[in-house]
Amino acid sequence: MPKPVRITGSSSSITNSFVNGIIPVIWPTESEVDEALYVLGMEEPVCAYCGDTATEWDHFRPLVVAQKPTGYISEIHNLVPSCGKCNQSKGNKNWLDWMRSGARLSPQTRGIADIEQRIARLEAFERWGNPSTVNFEELVGGELWAAHWENHRAILRLMREAEGTADKIRRRIAESHSAVAPPTPMSNDATETPTQ
Repeated sequence: MPKPVRITGSSSSITNSFVNGIIPVIWPTESEVDEALYVLGMEEPVCAYCGDTATEWDHFRPLVVAQKPTGYISEIHNLVPSCGKCNQSKGNKNWLDWMRSGARLSPQTRGIADIEQRIARLEAFERWGNPSTVNFEELVGGELWAAHWENHRAILRLMREAEGTADKIRRRIAESHSAVAPPTPMSNDATETPTQ
């Protein structure tokens, strides 16, 4: 049976949104994309982790760790082509630890045959270029940074309140539903036509 959805279960998504919402996106030139693909040993984008069709670009180094921004941004030295399975499974984990882990849908778990060659290419990518990092608080100032995270805390507080309200609603609906007894199945005896 499905478990009830918890409103507060989305708190990590809210935190990710509060970081992703301030991350600049630096669009690469065509030659920068070509160079990144060359370093990864690709002519056309495929998933750098497993080799499947690439559907998106993954942040190679995570933007958020332990609910805090890492300082990395969205730019070509921190983006690799990825399939949705790998991107979702990897999340904000270290790419190498994740690739060799037993995590659901990791390349190791999925039995990707050329995993060591892919790791070698990703290690070359990791050495390539110089990924940008930003000290957000220093750049924008303490007051604006504090206001951003106070908004985050306010939303999480409101989510906890909403969870309490949702719990009460769910309990009342469940109580109401259990007050109505389900129909009792009739026995075969009750449905038979009486004989004379």
